[in-house]
Parts: sequence; C-alpha cells; structure tokens
Amino acid sequence: MFLLVVAICLLLSSFQAQSRYTEDIFEKSSEEIDNSSGQVDKSLTAIIERTNKYAGQGLNEPSIMFGDIAVSTGLEIAGPCTARGCKWQRSKSGQVLVPYVISDEYSSREKDVIFQGLRSFEKSTCIRFMPRTNHRDYISIESNSGCYSFVGRRIGGQTVSLDRTGCISLNIVQHELLHTLGFHHEHNRSDRDNHVQILLKNIIPGQEQNFDKIKTNNLETAYDYNSVMHYGRQVFLQFAFSKNREPTIIPIPDSSMSIGRAEKMSSNDILRVNRLYCR
Repeated sequence: MFLLVVAICLLLSSFQAQSRYTEDIFEKSSEEIDNSSGQVDKSLTAIIERTNKYAGQGLNEPSIMFGDIAVSTGLEIAGPCTARGCKWQRSKSGQVLVPYVISDEYSSREKDVIFQGLRSFEKSTCIRFMPRTNHRDYISIESNSGCYSFVGRRIGGQTVSLDRTGCISLNIVQHELLHTLGFHHEHNRSDRDNHVQILLKNIIPGQEQNFDKIKTNNLETAYDYNSVMHYGRQVFLQFAFSKNREPTIIPIPDSSMSIGRAEKMSSNDILRVNRLYCR
C-alpha cells in the first residue's frame, strides 16, 4: 500500500510539472502572436486592449463599451460630457473633491499602486480624491473584466474598473481617472486631423466609433503625442482595433513620432485638469 501511495504521488507530481511546462509554452506562444517581431507590445493602449477582451460581459457591467469608455444606454451617440454637464463640483476651498470607494479584492500592493494614482493628482492639481462617506456621487474602483470608466461625473456611484490581471499600473490608473474627470482620448480631439491620420482601412469593422472626432474643449492646449490619453499605433495588438496588424493611427507630418507610450500624465495632461477645474 505504501509503495502504491508513493507511486501515485510521483505520478501526480510529474503531471503537475508537465502542466506548468505546457502553460509556460502556451504563454510564450501567446506573446509571440502579439508581435511578429518577437516583442510584446507593452504600450498603455496595448495593455488596455488585451485586458479588455471580455470587458462589458460580466454581471453589473455596462453593456456598451467604446474601447475603455463605458456608455449608458441612450447616450450611444453623444458621450455624457458632450450631452450634459459632467464636471465634479468645486468646493469653497477651491478644491475639487471626488469621493471614492475601493474594493477589498485588491491586494495591499495593488492598492498601493491605485493610491499612488489617486494621490498623483494632489501634487499638481486641485483635484482631491477622498474616501466616500455619505456622498451621493462617487467612483467605485473595482476589479471587473477590463480597464474602463465612464466619461465625467454621473449621478450616484459610477464604476472605474481596474482589472487585477492587467490594469494595475500608474499610467492606466491615471488614464481611467482622467476619463472620470471628463477627458476623452487625445486622438478624438476636434483638431486631431492636423496631427494624426486615422487609417480606417485597417480598423476592425464595427470599431470605427473608437476613432470618431469629438467636438472637444481643448482648453487652449497643444495636441500632445505624449499624453497618457493618446492611443498607440495598434500595430501588434492581437485583440485591438487593427484588423490586419497594420497601424490605425500615424502621426503627421512625422510618422516616426512615438505615440501611446506614456508612463504617466504629461505636463499637458496636468495643465488641462487645472484649466478645466482649478482656475
């Protein structure tokens, strides 16, 4: 009997080792699929799009998703910030208070990254993210299936999804919080045609709305290729908006300009927050 138990244990150990090996091979193969040059695209939008493959399909999640922007039914044509006022209110002290709650499902390390993103606004803007008490309007930071947010303040609680499997980094936290404050993606700006070319021929049919030009308030700031809100070229994304691994956005007139690779908010991102909320 003892020998039989030992044999079974050895067999199980061998099977587990083989399973781990198979998983490692699968993960390596998946990474190679992402980029024909053998490198994984680690740009901000590449990470968001890979993570958002199943976004909007879980319980209590918005059913309409434009990239990482959640949209309420009835607002498919015009985003909340263009359809009605959506700014967070400024207090008498001059600070803009944005209450939040954060899910307990995050680890302490993950919470540290999220808190770093929340606090980063305090260093250079009048925005103050604060724990919710009895506030009516607030953001609820949760690990749903993907990285996404609504654009601007909404009545009641609104979800900011930071999926534990791919959204816990400073640039992605800042990106989603900027959506919450009312900012769209940089390539959606009203003056974007002077700075980027959108290659519709390379976009997956049905995803063109992610590249719509919006009548934005640009707050007298320059177009910013280095904005944390700028999309990448979408060349190597397995699950992104490119249908053929060709670029969907290229800068003009210099097509070699780097885009969509910001690791944190740019000086222009900060300037816009201050011009919208703090002056």
